Amino acid sequence: MTSALHTSALTSLPLLARGKVRDNYAVGDDRILMVASDRISAFDVIMGEPIPGKGALLTKMALFWFELLKDVAPNHLTGEDPCSVVKPEERRQVEGRSMLVKKLKPLPVEAVVRGYLAGSGWKEYQDNGEVCGVKLPAGLKNASKLPEPIFTPATKAEMGDHDVNISYEKMVEIIGADLAAQVRDLAIKLYKTAADYALTKGIIIADTKFEFGLDEHGTLTVMDEVLTPDSSRFWPVEGYEQAFQAGANPPSYDKQFVRDWLEQATVNGQPWNKTAPSPALPQDVIEKTAAKYQEALVRLTGQA
Repeated sequence: MTSALHTSALTSLPLLARGKVRDNYAVGDDRILMVASDRISAFDVIMGEPIPGKGALLTKMALFWFELLKDVAPNHLTGEDPCSVVKPEERRQVEGRSMLVKKLKPLPVEAVVRGYLAGSGWKEYQDNGEVCGVKLPAGLKNASKLPEPIFTPATKAEMGDHDVNISYEKMVEIIGADLAAQVRDLAIKLYKTAADYALTKGIIIADTKFEFGLDEHGTLTVMDEVLTPDSSRFWPVEGYEQAFQAGANPPSYDKQFVRDWLEQATVNGQPWNKTAPSPALPQDVIEKTAAKYQEALVRLTGQA
């Protein structure tokens, strides 16, 4: 396995921003080089230790889904080789973990689609029978399959803050009724297409989030990443029913190993308070997390 990349350091292109995982660089006025690092975050804190191979794996998976869903929605890929825009000596930081994409006007909302009741949605449902203003039938349990997928938008938080769930009405206030309806309908269509495919591979996509932007013609376009373990809840079919009957969270392909370990970690003899800096991740947690991401990639795409 290649050595892990916690933070890219390209000097041939101007740095636009560093997110939790991706480092974005400007390529002229109309393109962006997105480099997926091996960083991992939990509770909105970036860990000091990278997960080797994670950035390449996320990139492979996103490219797989962009190809599978290209007839459902346009995406931001240019089709150009990311290595073509950096110096030869910088290619090792870019190869296999990057996408060269069109610069879009990003929408200030995240398009979350839920097919199952889980996470913050389950918590909210227990309080008021709703998720983000969407009224749901009574009697649902943790990890219940919803009668139909629901659209529950969020506003994108600043680095280090939690994204904030909002109602559809609030989204209409932010981006307008026509665009809000387009985003909702397209997000649900993308989710349904992906979820149907994933089921044939033995994976339930419980929920996911999409990000959209507008191109120079005002066309709604999928951007950032799609349907990776970082942006989705993937459950193996074979573990679902038992967990559901027990009222437990189904096993998942994501950073649950990291979260579980952090929940019991201590700093200076006290439980970690979920603010930076994070406690150092042990090697076995790093390896188990890498293995889970790898398993999801292999099951969904057939690629190692």
